[in-house]
Amino acid sequence: MTLGPDDDTARRRQADEHWTRRRDLERQLHDGPALRIAALTLHLGLLGQKAGDLRHDIEDLQGQLHIVLQELRLIADQIYPPLLQEAGLGAALRELASVLPAPVRVDAADGRFDPAVEGVAYFAVLEVLRDHPVTTRTVDITVRRDDDGLALDLAGADTGRGVTVGDRIAWLGGVVEIVEDAGRRTIKVRIPCG
Repeated sequence: MTLGPDDDTARRRQADEHWTRRRDLERQLHDGPALRIAALTLHLGLLGQKAGDLRHDIEDLQGQLHIVLQELRLIADQIYPPLLQEAGLGAALRELASVLPAPVRVDAADGRFDPAVEGVAYFAVLEVLRDHPVTTRTVDITVRRDDDGLALDLAGADTGRGVTVGDRIAWLGGVVEIVEDAGRRTIKVRIPCG
């Protein structure tokens, strides 16, 4: 079966709607429960100053609320990282690289791509690197815009994970390819975008 231009347009619209819903859900978590928990923590701090004997119990409650707030932020980041929305794919990948146990270098221009393209690319990288073994071998991530759209290379990553992100990439009409050059394997992702 051959997909025509109308099928590509419908698929792209569906992908854009999917990533917009994810961003909206992240925003709801941040702007709703997370802000209320932060306000409760501050309120408890003020009560603790007035409470005398209850001060220790209030400080304990503040600590527990702080832990819940951190957990909510981690969940929101897994839905759609705020930095991805605010600053784009390059900044979000650099932040991701800073918290991974394996050494990762990111070379990415500051340009922006469609929200669906940035979301798919970010979570593809996360999927590939999530279980990457901690080694001295550095993973090099390169993000650039070429004639067709987004070009993303993951050199030195576990190429077995490249296959697992193929469906996600194909959803946007993109392709995943594994190439080997001088003994180093690279996952090459290409996603068309305007």
